[in-house]
Amino acid sequence: MQEAEGRRARVAAMSTASALGLAVDDAVVLSDSNRLVVRLMPCDVVARIAPIGYRVFAAAVGAERELEVVQRLAETDGPVAVLEPRVEPRVFVRDGFEIAMLTYFEPVQFRVVSPTDYAHALERLHDVMRQVDVATPHFTDRAADVQLWVARRDVTPDLTGEDRELLADRLGSLRRSIVDRGAAEQLLHGEPHPWNVLNTKKGPLFVDFENCVSGPVEFDLGWVPKAVSECYPGVDQDLVGECRGLVLAIVAAHGWRRGDHKPGRESGVAFLDVVRKGPPWPSLDSL
Repeated sequence: MQEAEGRRARVAAMSTASALGLAVDDAVVLSDSNRLVVRLMPCDVVARIAPIGYRVFAAAVGAERELEVVQRLAETDGPVAVLEPRVEPRVFVRDGFEIAMLTYFEPVQFRVVSPTDYAHALERLHDVMRQVDVATPHFTDRAADVQLWVARRDVTPDLTGEDRELLADRLGSLRRSIVDRGAAEQLLHGEPHPWNVLNTKKGPLFVDFENCVSGPVEFDLGWVPKAVSECYPGVDQDLVGECRGLVLAIVAAHGWRRGDHKPGRESGVAFLDVVRKGPPWPSLDSL
């Protein structure tokens, strides 16, 4: 968020928490991108804050549906960061922001999640997601959404005509190739990359389900380190590779979208170079 908007967001979260009877006199920023995540102190609650109606993708599930997914997964003992039990499980609206309250989990210091633990946690997440019946977009809806704003010069004004065509072609061809494989589909996290995994004393926990979609589990594996996908049993590694290419094209497009600060223009150039080079596709974390 821009600095002024970030200050307003922190004040809105603190005011909301106070109105809910939580003790709060500070908001420590944990993450600041298109949405702001703060740790409210001393009540020790995580607040995720976004402008009302904000969605990175037109096909995103929205704040209320995202909380429904998290709550359903928590009820089936999924490896997720749960909602804060001291407040009502809903999205709170204040001063132009939507605010969700989640439980704070103390991170495990000086220890990286091993590929085996990461893969096991993601497999568990997929297992419980098969039990959750929630309407979500298809992963192809997300790719199609990106294609639409790649084609719009007012949204991606700095893309050259050649690079615009390249991204649109990659997004379309990889999307069709993945669908044509006819792999089994289910509810997915949508972006289970390392930045959406908390390393806690309870083990790896997944956060940020705003972009959950339906599709093959290989699409989720396209977001994780290669060592993690190789530890995940029973999947089509060739399909994982194609999904990795689609993920790279999606992330590359973000780097050229006007007003999108993540991953940023410098990274957008690097990702576009990788998309231009073609397969074999590297993993997202290696770039």
